[in-house]
Amino acid sequence: MKYDKTKKRVAILGGGPSGLFMYKRLIEHGSTELEITIYERKSLLGAGMPYSKDGANDEHVTNVSDNEIPEIVNTIEEWLQSAPKELLERFNINPEKFNEYKVLPRILFGYYLSSQFELLQEIAAIKGIKTTICYQTNVNDIIYNQDNKTATIVTKNEKEEYDYAIICTGHNWPIRYEGKVKGYYDAPYPPSKLALKLNHAVAVRGSSLTAIDAIRTLARCNGTFINDENGSLHYEKAEDSSDFKIMIHSRSGMLPAVRFHLEDSHLSNDSLLSREEIDEHRKENDGFLSLDFVFKNNFKEIFRTKDPDFYNRIKDLSIEEFVEEMMELRERLDPFQLLKAEYAQAEKSIKRQESIYWKEMLAVLSFAMNHPAKYLSAEDMQRLQKVLMPLISIVIAFVPQKSCSELLALHHAGVLDITAVNQDSSVEPQHGGGIIYKYLDENQDQKSEYYNTFVDCIGQPHLSYEEFPFKTLLHQKAVSPAKLKFKSNEMAFEALESGNTLVEKNLDGSYSLQVSGIAINDNFQIIDQYGAYNEAIYIMAVPYIGGFNPDYSGLDFCEASSLRIVQDIYKEVII
Repeated sequence: MKYDKTKKRVAILGGGPSGLFMYKRLIEHGSTELEITIYERKSLLGAGMPYSKDGANDEHVTNVSDNEIPEIVNTIEEWLQSAPKELLERFNINPEKFNEYKVLPRILFGYYLSSQFELLQEIAAIKGIKTTICYQTNVNDIIYNQDNKTATIVTKNEKEEYDYAIICTGHNWPIRYEGKVKGYYDAPYPPSKLALKLNHAVAVRGSSLTAIDAIRTLARCNGTFINDENGSLHYEKAEDSSDFKIMIHSRSGMLPAVRFHLEDSHLSNDSLLSREEIDEHRKENDGFLSLDFVFKNNFKEIFRTKDPDFYNRIKDLSIEEFVEEMMELRERLDPFQLLKAEYAQAEKSIKRQESIYWKEMLAVLSFAMNHPAKYLSAEDMQRLQKVLMPLISIVIAFVPQKSCSELLALHHAGVLDITAVNQDSSVEPQHGGGIIYKYLDENQDQKSEYYNTFVDCIGQPHLSYEEFPFKTLLHQKAVSPAKLKFKSNEMAFEALESGNTLVEKNLDGSYSLQVSGIAINDNFQIIDQYGAYNEAIYIMAVPYIGGFNPDYSGLDFCEASSLRIVQDIYKEVII
């Protein structure tokens, strides 16, 4: 296809939050010699899955507030001044009493993101940047053209060639049993499918924010939340749902921590390691980034001046010892007792605008670890996944206060409970419907329990190399499985002997561990099976890069990764 070679032609695959930030970066860049096409499989831009009816009902709220959202065009507070009256009434929002520190209904936030996309299109038009939006369009494939280093986007009706393709396709929950086994749900999204009238116990796998979404929806369909004269929240089951109950099954047997006041609302910190410091450390460490080095410099050292007492408490602890100490209290207390205590602590933190600093810095550590994780050794990646990430996933979930009060009300009403399951627990679908949940409980007793209804709520899974959706790129060997080398062959042998099938021997005699998804470089370019990065194709779709980017950091991730991509397109020096 012929086109104006003086302009960069860019395809953005997906018009959700990732696509929004990528579009923003492109049109705000100094160059206006651009033609941008956005492919969106729905009829709405900006909201994506999490902030549209595909991922939320009216009762679902964000776990971020206006002050924590990276700048787009205008703030939520500014947007609310001109938001449609019926939208404000629907969510009982008074723009004059808006609090930038409070969370928002997710659907409302989706409308805000959509409005930002519209404003960005207006800015693009003023600058003379041509934007084409392909609504309700699935991208079926991507073809890399080796000769002229371009990417061809394949849809049902056409093929279009671009200088750059940026994959921003967002969340993806594979459907395995849903629709085949009655009462089995592979994910709680869209939540409208959980509008179920039930008179039996429901099994929920996982205790993440995803699980809380499902719990809040199921509860509303089978009872009512009531505020008493003292302002306390209670839950009453419907008469025809007298046997309704929700049982959370969690590996940790713990509930996530409660949202508190963040001192640094955008997950950045002046004390974090610079790119140069990381590169220098790798030179001295056989090319690897040491997890202990990052933990010391991106976490411990921050407390030396900020919180000397906490620093003295943890300065000599290894990662394993630190996690053990932080988990000890959570493991000792009843999870709902702890939730109630943390709720009170978080209320005080928000009222006083004082952070719970170690929790905030754990979120910063997680964000800081995300980008350079590809330079960890296989041994350190296993430590990150098995030791540190379980603590991080619990502490930085930042469950909103409103959600916490509902969980406590449900538990008090005898409707909600949690049980710890072992790592090898299994969910076995039954031909007649429902599942059998098999696990070892805390006393190592074997349990085998039947549930009519099961909802898998472990959150967005890290998808494998084989599940990458653009099959021509697989056939062209333009993408490769994400792998991390072992620093020690001895550790690789131990992993092999323990039955780890993801360990493989390299041609040079070293060993690698295959992690989830595809390999990418620092600029989010795909890497082929010969180790070369692709000049035309970038990816921000987190389900397919989870091996090299283990933490999903929401809008902060979108902001940071889109900056790297646009700087690489224009070959600017990244500091």
